[in-house]
Amino acid sequence: MDAFIELSGVEKVFDVRRKTGFLRRERHRVRAVDSISFTVARGEMVGYIGPNGAGKSTTIKMLTGILTPSGGRLRVAGIDPSRERTRLAHRIGVVFGQRTTLWWDLPLIDSYKLMHRMYRIPDARYRENLERLTELLDLGALLDVPVRQLSLGQRMRGDIAAALLHDPEVLYLDEPTIGLDVVSKTKVRDFLRQLNAERATTVLLTTHDLQDIEQLCSRVMVIDHGRLVYDGALAGLHEVGESERTLVVDLERELPPIDAPPPARVVRVEGPRQWLAFPASASAAELVARVAARYPLVDLSVREPDIEAVIARMYEERAGRALS
Repeated sequence: MDAFIELSGVEKVFDVRRKTGFLRRERHRVRAVDSISFTVARGEMVGYIGPNGAGKSTTIKMLTGILTPSGGRLRVAGIDPSRERTRLAHRIGVVFGQRTTLWWDLPLIDSYKLMHRMYRIPDARYRENLERLTELLDLGALLDVPVRQLSLGQRMRGDIAAALLHDPEVLYLDEPTIGLDVVSKTKVRDFLRQLNAERATTVLLTTHDLQDIEQLCSRVMVIDHGRLVYDGALAGLHEVGESERTLVVDLERELPPIDAPPPARVVRVEGPRQWLAFPASASAAELVARVAARYPLVDLSVREPDIEAVIARMYEERAGRALS
């Protein structure tokens, strides 16, 4: 498969002025992205994750041409985004979870009509795409509703449709499921999976929700402090970071700590509720089956590891190796 996105030694440095005294400011250089190199093949779905302030959104903004790199080489479909932003715009779609590209006071359909003209989408292609996106994202009842009256989940689905009306070859998603309920998340994930399967759309996904990554991406990249610290399979990330999932068990009555098979262990007990930690790379099925067979259950749930905790463990282990 050919490389659709290419970054080689890409850097982004910001000059920030900080107040150091009365009427006095000093200039500091903040390196938001530090010599990042990677390629994404056409049709790949890749998770791009890391803690807040790691450089994820800065990378996306350079890939779209909103920001110009301070150094290095960057190409999307052979195009330099910062030099040919208008040309690239017709080949990419962007969704920022905390910002909307829709017109706030207009009905949803009017935003789509404006994009029809802005991108100069042929009429037949526009009608076909609008009908398809409306059906797949369940937007039929929302088209005549002003954007300001939509719920967060409805607006997010509307934003995703807007980003895809012109058939982009690559879709950048920055926290597309932030704040969504379970039903809305499922709809968005199912749609993205189908989009990639049917049209081979390249997807670069930034998120704090590891379930987004697990259900959509075969590859994950981790960025922290502007540097790429991991690039590979999600299972490998959990192994490197030694992350754990948590099984939360609600029993019918208060009981002694559950006798969990190693390496699972009880880490907390509060009345009839108990928390069991187990490796994220392991299946929860065996543990759930054992607990269900031996204890009177009311409910149980599995909580995914927090990505900040995974990365913190990665750094602790790296630091430990460096000192040994």
